[in-house]
Amino acid sequence: MVWQHPVNARDPVRYTPEQKEKTRRRILAAAERNFKRGGYSGVGVDGLAKEAGVTSGAFYGHFPSKQAAFEEAVVAGLGSLYAAIARYQREAGEDWWRAFAEFYTGEKRNCDLAESCALQSLTPEVARADPAVRARFENELRRIVQLASEGDDRQARQRTWARLAMLVGGVSLARAVQDESLADEIAAAIRDAVTALGER
Repeated sequence: MVWQHPVNARDPVRYTPEQKEKTRRRILAAAERNFKRGGYSGVGVDGLAKEAGVTSGAFYGHFPSKQAAFEEAVVAGLGSLYAAIARYQREAGEDWWRAFAEFYTGEKRNCDLAESCALQSLTPEVARADPAVRARFENELRRIVQLASEGDDRQARQRTWARLAMLVGGVSLARAVQDESLADEIAAAIRDAVTALGER
């Protein structure tokens, strides 16, 4: 059971910096799940606070607005994608794109939408967001593409853009159809196309 302050979540006497940071991370994780599941307009501050197990006042003690929480959720979500790519590069070596595509069109397609890839679930929301959110999204996206391209080579970047677009679009299509065999067909086509794009 998580102990919660009975009066004021912002009280500097009762809460240590470590406790405050832990609470902030919990709120951010809840926000990311909710925004992925229902979009920006699908949940309010009260809903975000409830899922995080805190009061609305505690929410505002860590984020000045829902938009601020959304911005941080976008950055955190893309940070998870960056970490996943780095892990596959380490573990799968030169064949990492194939392994990553299998993961993305498999586990990341079939998981609950709240646990989906931020690039797939939050990009449409970012497209409707204000310039500050879009700027941070763009910065994180550039980092991901540079990592996935393993350098600044223009042709490598072009292949990376194409692969990411195929994965994100393919998973979106596969999630949208009801026929599971059709969803599998879409996923397999995207997985094969992403792999073939790297063949010389």
